[in-house]
Amino acid sequence: MIMSALQAGCDAPSSSAGSAASFKGIDITGADYARTLSLTDQNGQPRTLADFKGKVTVVFFGFTQCPDVCPTTMAELAQVKASLGKDGDRIQGVFVTVDPERDTAAVLKTYMGGFDPSFVALRGSPEEIAATAKEFKVFYAKVPGKTEGAYSVDHTAGSYVFDTQGRVRLFVRYGSGAEALAADLKALLAAG
Repeated sequence: MIMSALQAGCDAPSSSAGSAASFKGIDITGADYARTLSLTDQNGQPRTLADFKGKVTVVFFGFTQCPDVCPTTMAELAQVKASLGKDGDRIQGVFVTVDPERDTAAVLKTYMGGFDPSFVALRGSPEEIAATAKEFKVFYAKVPGKTEGAYSVDHTAGSYVFDTQGRVRLFVRYGSGAEALAADLKALLAAG
């Protein structure tokens, strides 16, 4: 599966606005994208970024039938959250499906349960997902499979990290590793 890392952070503004920490991920503090998110969770509840204020929130776009990048990313986030002990309670994982046709609420509920019960999975209509992906500068596209109706989805392979105030701060590329992610999340938790 070909994953596009896109340059989601390469056109980011220079760091400013209280960004004293030296991050392992790409500092996108002050970005004019990834500011709004309004979809429905796996329990049928409407959710927005404001619901997660007070926590450092990690948002990842993917799909449940992804063979590698998506489960690896979610498992790594669960591992990092657990490694933070009590501070892990202040980490919120958010998975946004780019495959709303197959990723029903029931499928997403089961999928999230395999990583961390506190993680939230979001879905919406194809139009809502497209608008959300555009807001986050996330690429995704269906790739036909070998049989009719079978397909995969290429998508941006990285996560967005929001501080406790709900401001986007980092883009973390896939493959950066648990140690780097843990360091960034600790720094944002310490900053409040």
